[in-house]
Amino acid sequence: MTTLSLIVPCYNAAKTLRPCLEAVLAQTRRPDEIVVVDDASADDSAAIAAGLGCRVVRLPVNRGVSAARNAGVAATTGDVVFFLDSDVELRPDAVANALRILEDDPECGCVQGVYEPEPLIDDGPAEWYRVLHAAYWRRRHLGDVTGVVFALAAIRRDVLRAVGGFDETLRDCEDVEYGGRLAGTCRVVLTDEVRGRHDDASRLLPILAEQWRRAVPLIPLALTASRRGGGQPEHANRPAGILACALAMASLPLGLLHPALFALPSALLACFAAADPGLLRFVHRHRGPAFTAYFVTVHLAVHVVLVSGLAFGSLRLLPGLRRPPPSPETG
Repeated sequence: MTTLSLIVPCYNAAKTLRPCLEAVLAQTRRPDEIVVVDDASADDSAAIAAGLGCRVVRLPVNRGVSAARNAGVAATTGDVVFFLDSDVELRPDAVANALRILEDDPECGCVQGVYEPEPLIDDGPAEWYRVLHAAYWRRRHLGDVTGVVFALAAIRRDVLRAVGGFDETLRDCEDVEYGGRLAGTCRVVLTDEVRGRHDDASRLLPILAEQWRRAVPLIPLALTASRRGGGQPEHANRPAGILACALAMASLPLGLLHPALFALPSALLACFAAADPGLLRFVHRHRGPAFTAYFVTVHLAVHVVLVSGLAFGSLRLLPGLRRPPPSPETG
């Protein structure tokens, strides 16, 4: 019988850890072991996990999600490792479905799930933007994929051994880097049979800050994956929309030469808004027309930061501007 270890890395996760773990304990196929890796939290995360009967591994200093996941792997023995973020509440059949997919297909080494289109805790419109966008783009790529998001994903332990641990120098985009190494070693499947509700960021500035942090290393990581022969991860945003936003930003100064030239960036912004009609229909169906207008506005702000971060990350590849990766202690 295949054994399964479920690992929950957490840092100051008291808000969501209880519903996360209660959903794990209510699975139709209970994990053989549940390990919560507390990444030096300053709240009651470890006490909540211990109170629910979970084994807790405590890290003495905060080292980031990669180190927490590696510590969880080292502390467990299951044939399959199910990684679950502390802000995700699984559907009751999620673990059983992931294990069934792996058992039915020996060539499949990793199964990852999708978010529900409703937040775990409703904290306002900015969170709805994030949740709806994440729910949509993952469903758009159902099937065999290259990239991996380890928020709710099961992977065979022998695949983990072959590919190696998570890069502990990375505080962001660690899943992108890992997917680059994983590509080509086994089938990776994205399925809507493994689902969970996610509690996401609820304020715009932290959302934009996170987008910046994740955008800056994307180009260097993509180039590294390409040199290794790995594939590129699936796009969360349509390339046409990213290009339209970038061109609109680049052409905006033309309006300083003559007001009529503002027509060009305006037209490009219209192209940006129309770049993913399926996304707009998805948002409209779940939240209506007024929220869809708000969604497009926030989506544009996120793209401006994304394009800026990609450009900055590309500039850092130039000779003289390259910097060594951060240490795990400094992030």
